[in-house]
Amino acid sequence: MNTQFKKGIIELCVLSILAEADHYGYGIISQLSQHIDVSENAIYPILRRLTKDAYFTTYLKESPEGPPRKYYRMTKKGFQYYLNLRGEWDEFIGGVYHIIHKGGKNIDQISRRFTETFTKTKNES
Repeated sequence: MNTQFKKGIIELCVLSILAEADHYGYGIISQLSQHIDVSENAIYPILRRLTKDAYFTTYLKESPEGPPRKYYRMTKKGFQYYLNLRGEWDEFIGGVYHIIHKGGKNIDQISRRFTETFTKTKNES
């Protein structure tokens, strides 16, 4: 997946996961990794920044395997931030979807148009 696509959306994905329930860092990474190729190096700085900005609070919870885990909980401020960011995302993706699928064309229709145009131009040369 294009790195620039990922950079812009990972924060929203982290917020979406924590809007549902509290999670610890590795649990967030595991959920994201099911759908997006991400590393710890991308997630922990986001968690630190969003905690510093008071969008999350943290607490320790005993783990059945090893030391206690640091859990992240979304604050009221964080939930408001999430709703605003989600609204912006929905508006943005709606616009992108409209442009890409203008006139209801799918990728096969666009490929055929390109092939026809390329063949036509080649034959005219």
